[in-house]
Amino acid sequence: MKTMQQRLAVVESHVNAGNVKVMIIGLGSVGSYLLDYLISKNDPAISVVVVGRDAAKMQTKVNITRVAGLIRGVNKSRIEVEGGVDLTDIDAIRGAIARHQPDFIVNSSRAYPGLKYGSISWANVRAYGIWSPLAIRFTKNIMEACDAADADAIVINTSYSDAVIPWLKSAGKAYPDFGSGNLNHLVPRMKFAVADRLGVSDYWNVDVMFAAGHFHDVCISKEGQAEGVTLPLKVYYKGVEQDIPQDDIFAACRIPMPVDQTRNMMNASSNYQIITAVIDAIRTKENQRVFTPGFDGNIGGYPVLVGYRAGRLDAWIDESVFSFEEMNRADRASMALDGVEDIVDGKLVYTDALIEKARKAFGAELPKTVAFEDIEKTAKFIIDEIILPQTQK
Repeated sequence: MKTMQQRLAVVESHVNAGNVKVMIIGLGSVGSYLLDYLISKNDPAISVVVVGRDAAKMQTKVNITRVAGLIRGVNKSRIEVEGGVDLTDIDAIRGAIARHQPDFIVNSSRAYPGLKYGSISWANVRAYGIWSPLAIRFTKNIMEACDAADADAIVINTSYSDAVIPWLKSAGKAYPDFGSGNLNHLVPRMKFAVADRLGVSDYWNVDVMFAAGHFHDVCISKEGQAEGVTLPLKVYYKGVEQDIPQDDIFAACRIPMPVDQTRNMMNASSNYQIITAVIDAIRTKENQRVFTPGFDGNIGGYPVLVGYRAGRLDAWIDESVFSFEEMNRADRASMALDGVEDIVDGKLVYTDALIEKARKAFGAELPKTVAFEDIEKTAKFIIDEIILPQTQK
């Protein structure tokens, strides 16, 4: 694939011409929410193409979204549907990308749909890294198709990007530019927490600088604690740093949330935020900050700036407060708690602790390492030996 900077330049020309196309691959709950949010932006420059296997099923979702949007008076985006695209068929994906030439591709597909993996893993092994082979399963196919199509699109991945994007990069494969969700779900909780602590209602004037891997998104959100790990975190109100202990902020982040698919409002919002950050950076010429996992193939999550430097549109890790080394160290510690010891030379390495927990909880023997070429085999093993026995009880 072309470099991200080269592809951003193409997107920039399309934004300036008032013609931006977003491709959503998979119209489950994340894709459906995202479609609704994009329509609600009411921007005639944005068109959307929805791609997946079942055209009729996708069309019914598109129809209700379009009608609901028009009721609200926000329906300026054009929407197309392309069915017959199986995500195990790389050539079919390539064909759809080549035909539509999108500016953004959002992979909202799941290898095992309709199941929140955490409903199995958190109570039993207290780690999400076990699902990495499932999370990468369709992403690798989409990225191979993007490469074959020589796509100019900025690609956003929605599934466990803390590990998926680094895994693809370490294998020498094309990889998504951004990951959505995870870290980005925790930052708003912190803004609410700080505003409450300060006794102010304008939480939008709270700013956060933070880096962590997926484990801490879950642990802090569910339990209000960081498992004894000190994380790179600073908070500000109207530009002034606030001296609030981490533990107090984390404790206030324990906000009850639904456990069903409505949780995917957050993931869809993260996708929307990345798309609008790029568009807004182009239109306003002001840097936009997003929090994104897996950026540039780095394990864990980071603050990332989208804007102009050296005279061109770019995206880069924000080191204005914490160095990359500080953030990477914290991310790796967080991911180890999530069961991912390392990602190197195209191999994902599980921690010994996760292997032992999986053995006790599920009677399943995970391999120590999963090579890139063994992803499909390992994903099938996880479905057959862990998911199906747990869901068919």
